Amino acid sequence: MKKSILTFVVFFIVNISFTQEVELSPNAEISIITVAPGELLLDTWGHSAIRIKDQQINLDRVYNFGMYDYKTSNFYIKFMRGKLLYDLSAYPFHYFLKGYAKEDREVKEQFLQLTLEQKRDYFKFLEHNAKPENRKYLYDFFFDNCATKMRDVTTEVLGNSINYNDEVLKKEYTFRDLIYQKLENHPWGKFGIDIALGSVIDKKATAKQYTFLPSYAFSNLKNAEVTVKGKIVPLIKETRVLYASKKSNVKKSFFTPMLLFSILLLIVLLITYRDYKREKQTKWLDFTLFIVTGLIGLLVFLLWFATDHKATKGNLNLFWAFLPNLIVAFYILKNKAKFLKNYYLLLLVLLCLMLLIWIFKIQVYNTAMIPILILLGVRYFYNYARFKNFIR
Repeated sequence: MKKSILTFVVFFIVNISFTQEVELSPNAEISIITVAPGELLLDTWGHSAIRIKDQQINLDRVYNFGMYDYKTSNFYIKFMRGKLLYDLSAYPFHYFLKGYAKEDREVKEQFLQLTLEQKRDYFKFLEHNAKPENRKYLYDFFFDNCATKMRDVTTEVLGNSINYNDEVLKKEYTFRDLIYQKLENHPWGKFGIDIALGSVIDKKATAKQYTFLPSYAFSNLKNAEVTVKGKIVPLIKETRVLYASKKSNVKKSFFTPMLLFSILLLIVLLITYRDYKREKQTKWLDFTLFIVTGLIGLLVFLLWFATDHKATKGNLNLFWAFLPNLIVAFYILKNKAKFLKNYYLLLLVLLCLMLLIWIFKIQVYNTAMIPILILLGVRYFYNYARFKNFIR
């Protein structure tokens, strides 16, 4: 979702809140704004916001839950640990639309069919939560982001008068399935996400949970109904395209993780064959593999246990990115480290367990892991076999 930083002019406007009570007129309109995905990885899933327009009182404002202050102390540390607070910022809508039009991203608007009283309640709720003392919240990509706020705010304001008709959603996806739908043009981003996020995102998501993606928040509201003056009517009375993208399809990357790791696999196979012929071990190769897998294991471990990110829990990448490799790597350089025989066997067992985890979809791994697993398996088996005197 878009986590844009507006110019100082917009921030100035944001900080000017209404000091007097403003009441919407009967002509006021409340709408949900959905922005199409952008080219950057951070923009891959799109963005959502709320617009309130009332020409009679000269009001046209967007309520944007995707803002943060990059000047926050220890910004990057808080971001990595999942402790960064996001803001609900309210500012003139034309700044919002102009920014996304400049990025050539489609912007759609869904008008809510509400009574004047419901519109005023909606407005009061947003104005109250946009105040400096109320606007910060702890962002969570899956459970509390700019898109989930569309349903959450609407439910908070309308209460039992709204029905989202969640039963119309027939297909069942896991959280990982859902984020995959927008990652076709970001193979490296997809690979990184599969390394960083754990088995918790391989659970089936509910219809409500689908709305962490703006596209599903859009369709969820489209299917919703609301009680207006005793009658059940569609929540969305009209949909408009405010800006239509002019760009063609984005070209897919040729240099993918699968290509790179397949090349590395070929190199390792050739080195291993040479080792077999010469009855030797290329220690710098095994040392490098242990250091790299150990460092990745350290990252996975820290994301699991040292952050508040829910999606990084239960990460079974630790079965191949084995943290102790960081220490054991240095024993490879020694000639008399006899425990390595059993250690290589342990690593082979862990790789086999990882395959079972993958097969039974306890955690789904990136397909680019296939050459990595073969690469590691070949080296681990070769070195284990040398210790067992299967080969010399």
